[in-house]
Amino acid sequence: MDRLRVAPTVGIVASVALVVALSIPYLLGVDGTGGYYGSGGVNPLLAGLFALVTIIVFAAGREERSDPQLAAGVALALGVFAVIVTLSWALTARVDAVQLTSAHRWVVVGAAGSVPLSAGWYARTLGVL
Repeated sequence: MDRLRVAPTVGIVASVALVVALSIPYLLGVDGTGGYYGSGGVNPLLAGLFALVTIIVFAAGREERSDPQLAAGVALALGVFAVIVTLSWALTARVDAVQLTSAHRWVVVGAAGSVPLSAGWYARTLGVL
């Protein structure tokens, strides 16, 4: 497999993992999910929006529909913003707002952290970093 295709593919998977992690309370039908996500300093669904855009960016770079170096840089920036958003939410969210394990917040942060790591790997593979 081509080394230049593996890193953005892993980035796509990481971005999807973040979206799935944010969707878990909705998929489980947990009551009070809106209050849970709204109780922090920043709504973490913004990071989900960044992840959805990052999926497109990784795919465009992988298929060379956009400059791969530019795609790696944009994905890295969006990934860092997603980590900042989810971390600020996780540190300020009310854990008693919803019947969900408190580890969910840190799973979301971990999933968000995988996005800039994969983008950094992509940039490194391209020789940008």
